Formats: sequence, C-alpha cells, structure tokens
Amino acid sequence: MRLQLGYIPLCDAAPLIAAHEFGFARSEGLELDLSAEPSWATLRDRLALGYLDGAHMLAPLALASRLALSGPPSDLIVPLQLSANGNAITVSRELWVAMAPASEDLADVARAFARVAAERRDAGRPLTLGTVHPFSCHSYQLRLFAEAGGLDPAAFRTVVVPPQHSVEALARGLVDGYCAGAPWNAVAVAAGHGRIAALGCDLAPDAPEKVLAVSARLDGATLPLVRAVARAGHWCANPDNRADLVHRLAHRTYLNLDVDLIDRAFRSVAVLDAAGATRPMPGPLDVGARVQEPRAEAVHWLVAQMRASRQIPQDSRPEVEAAAVFRPDLYRAAMAL
Repeated sequence: MRLQLGYIPLCDAAPLIAAHEFGFARSEGLELDLSAEPSWATLRDRLALGYLDGAHMLAPLALASRLALSGPPSDLIVPLQLSANGNAITVSRELWVAMAPASEDLADVARAFARVAAERRDAGRPLTLGTVHPFSCHSYQLRLFAEAGGLDPAAFRTVVVPPQHSVEALARGLVDGYCAGAPWNAVAVAAGHGRIAALGCDLAPDAPEKVLAVSARLDGATLPLVRAVARAGHWCANPDNRADLVHRLAHRTYLNLDVDLIDRAFRSVAVLDAAGATRPMPGPLDVGARVQEPRAEAVHWLVAQMRASRQIPQDSRPEVEAAAVFRPDLYRAAMAL
C-alpha cells in the first residue's frame, strides 16, 4: 500500500524519514511518499482535506484540529508520539546584549528578558517573537518563559514563522527572537545571527512535541504504519546509528544542512552562541521508545496549556473528546504484533 505522509523539515521528523529510507515501511508492506510541507497550517489543511494520509505534526495542533479549534474539520487520530524536547528560544545578538543577564540560570535570563520587553513595550516598540504556530509547544514555552520572568506575555508581539524560515526572519530583523525546534536554533547560532536564551526542556520537560497524526480512514494501514515508524524511532535513538541518521537527514532531499548542525540536536550539551559557549542539555531530542506511547497525562497537559493560553474557554471541558484523539490502544496493538 502506498501512503502520502507530510512533514516539516525538522530533526524530529527523523522516524518518518528513517521509516522510508531504511526499509522499515517496506518491511510492513508500505511504500511511503514523503512530502515536505511549507508550513504547519498547510500540513494541517492537507491532512484534514485528505491530500495526506498522515503526517509528522505538532501535538497541540493535532488536538486543536480534531477539536475544530484550528483549520477544517478533521477525523485525525494520534496512535504514536514521535518526539519530546528539541526546542529552544533564540534571541538576536542585540537583544542578548541588552538583556545582559546576571547568569545563564533560567530565572536570571527570564528576568533580564522581562526587563527589556517591558522597556520596549513602554517605549511603544514592543519586541516581536516568532513561533511556529499558535497551537504549539513553542507558543506555550514562550509564554512560560515570560511568566518565569514575571512578565505578562501580552508585553510582546508573537508572529507565526515556519521553522525553516525562522533564521532568515531573525537575520533580517523581522523578529527579535523565536522559539523553534532543532536544528533551526543551531543554524542561527552557527551563522552568528542569534544566541540561545532558553531550552524548551527547561521550560516544559518532556512535553509532547510531535506526533504521528493519521486519518481515521486508513483503517487496516494504521497498525503497520505505526509499527514501521515506531521501529524506525527505536533505530534513530540508538547511538550506534547516529552517523547514518544525521547524514541522511542532512541530505538535500530533507534538511539540506551541515551534518554537525543536525547532530547537535541529539547531544547532551547545547552550543549557545557562535563563540562556542555551551551548557548541559538536560533533555536532548528524544525520538525513541520512551516517548512513543500516547499518554493521558500528555492530553491533560496540552489541554491545560491551551486553557492557560486562552485558546479554549475557561469553563469548557474537552478532555473526554481529546482523550479519543490520543490512542495508546492502537500503539500497543501495533507493537504487540
């Protein structure tokens, strides 16, 4: 069976790409046609309208799509979580100099950001920060970063920038910073355009990041696809396969970047600036078995973040419907075979 799957050029698309490139899908009787999509909104719409059978998708967006909070009505389900961690907040060099935090501790950096953001707001020139989509852990991590510094997130503007365009937006001064997934923070750092101010894993450890979202129309193809992508994720998480993985992701067909910039996503040390400053990465990008089963606590966390971000009414109770989207039963059934 041939399936059309969409993805955004990010390191955490690795399980889908590996499933195609290293034979995991073929061993399940599947042929995958992978389509790099220009934005999360486009991917969401193509999946909802049936142009894609499944996709590498933002976990909050998958839930918002099914709950009719974003895009066309959707029948999608989530039988597999693809990743956790991998995000960071990168700010321009000028903003980092203005912040001049007392230390690299998250609390100090957040307070320094809050001070500059408040000054710019009061001067009528609010900071502009990029996020990949309103329904994303990136948006929630920007809010959590502001709150960690005692800042009302309304003090700065947020604009949607697809992750693969975030570096250009920063270099051109269209944004003062952004939150995006790997490898796009490393790309900005290596080019000298920005400085990593905060790691997503510090703000929301192991938050559900990307998922495999599939149409309920797949029926009999769902379990073979889950099995292929999950086994590919196991392979990706094995350090012995790292060199093969990052070289394949670096190919022009996929991310078209230097191998080292992709490899940084999987390391336990984060490179923060062009001068080579580093700090431990408490939660590197994880695409392995530890994160794959869709869990109820992830649904509760996502709903709580949507509510805190005022994306759903405070008095609404979407938990039951949301729980029907994330399907651990399908994951378990696939992996039991």
